[in-house]
Amino acid sequence: MPPRALLQIRLSIDYPGRPRVLDGAVLDVRRGEVVGLVGSSGSGKSSIALALLRLIHLKGGSASGSIWLDGRDLMQFDAREMRRVRGSEIAFVPQSPTSYLNPALRIGDQMIEAWKAHRDGSRADAEREALTAIQQVGLPADRTFLRRYPSEVSVGQAQRVLIAMAILHHPSLLIADEPTSSLDLISEGEVLRLLSSLNRELGMGILYISHNLLSIAGFCDRVAILHEGRIVEFAETAKVFDSPEHPYTRKLIAALPARPTITDERKELRCLAS
Repeated sequence: MPPRALLQIRLSIDYPGRPRVLDGAVLDVRRGEVVGLVGSSGSGKSSIALALLRLIHLKGGSASGSIWLDGRDLMQFDAREMRRVRGSEIAFVPQSPTSYLNPALRIGDQMIEAWKAHRDGSRADAEREALTAIQQVGLPADRTFLRRYPSEVSVGQAQRVLIAMAILHHPSLLIADEPTSSLDLISEGEVLRLLSSLNRELGMGILYISHNLLSIAGFCDRVAILHEGRIVEFAETAKVFDSPEHPYTRKLIAALPARPTITDERKELRCLAS
C-alpha cells in the first residue's frame, strides 16, 4: 500500500570507494509540515536532497530503495517522467544562490525559462507569474527588478529569487538545502520567516536541511537526526530537544551555546542563557 504521507523514503546511497554513505535512512514529510534534517558535514544530508531529485548520479553516486511522493514511487520513474516532477511537484532551494543563478542572464529571463519548463503560454503570461512569485517572497514586484542581473542584487535577494523560482508552480514539496548558510544573521531570520509564511500560505511540505540546530528548533515541526549514514532519531521537535534519546543527539544539544525554547503558536526561537 502506498504511504499516506506526502513524502516517504527508505534510501541507501553509495559512492565509488565509499559504500553506504547512507544506509537505509527512513524519513517522511506530511502535507503542510516542515521537517528538519540535521547532520554534521559529510553525513549525507545533501546526498539525500540529490537522491530525492533523482540527480545523485551527477555526483557519481547511486541510490537504492524507495521514494514515495503523493502515492508514487519516484524510483520507478524514467528520466522523462522525473523532468516533469522536478520544479513542478518537487522544488529545490540550494545553499549558494550565486552558484545557481546564471550571471549572464537577467533575473526575469531565468524566471521565465523556469516557468516555461512546465507550462505553455506567452512571455507575457510567464512574466506575470514571475512578478507574482517575486511579490510573494517580498521583492519589488516590478519589471525593473526583473531586468537586473544577479550581480546587481544582494546575496539575500538572490536567495529570495531562487525561492520565488521554486514556488512558481506551487510544488507540494520544497527541499531547502542549507538555504541560509551564506547569509548574515538578519537575512537568515528573514528567509526562515519567509519559508514559514510560504509553508502556511501554500500548504507545501518542506524538508529543511541544516546543521544549525537553533534554526531547526524555531522552524520545524519534526526533526530527523542523521549520524553515520542513518537516521538515529526522528520525532516532534520539542520532544527531541527536551528528551533526546540517542547519544549523538544528546551530544549535539549539549554543545549548543544556548537552550532553545519552542512555542507551538508562533514557532519562534528564543535563546535563553544556559
